[in-house]
Amino acid sequence: MKNRFSARKFPTGVVLNLAIIVLLLVVAYLGYSFVLRLTVAPSLDAARDGDPQGKAIQVDVINGCGGAKVGTQFTQYLRHRGYDVVEVRNYHRFDVRQSIVIARTANLRNAEKVATALGVSAPHIIQQINPEYFVDVSVVIGHDYQSLKPSQ
Repeated sequence: MKNRFSARKFPTGVVLNLAIIVLLLVVAYLGYSFVLRLTVAPSLDAARDGDPQGKAIQVDVINGCGGAKVGTQFTQYLRHRGYDVVEVRNYHRFDVRQSIVIARTANLRNAEKVATALGVSAPHIIQQINPEYFVDVSVVIGHDYQSLKPSQ
């Protein structure tokens, strides 16, 4: 006698195949993210180069374009990434076309780290050593600020 309430057999082969496909997709995505992180977009390092204590790079942000709240936007972006922004101010004029990153110490690597974090290209990194400055790097924001990472 056949039981009319007998359970139908669940197709476990289909479920297992779907689970394998989903897991393969997850592993492929994680592998892609890992390779991308290592090659194209390495993680940002906000520590001073050569500092055994690993203190954060000190930055002052200078608005050279005159845009409202641009200095605040860049400050928040840098602080969120671990940089120590110690001053935000306006430049003496607002006609700076290209943003520049200025190394204030002999260690140019700190300025390169800040430039990478902001998306400023290498030709726009300069060195102006000034013993009266107590920051490692200055950032002068130009009219190109919308093409930089904090604005995207």
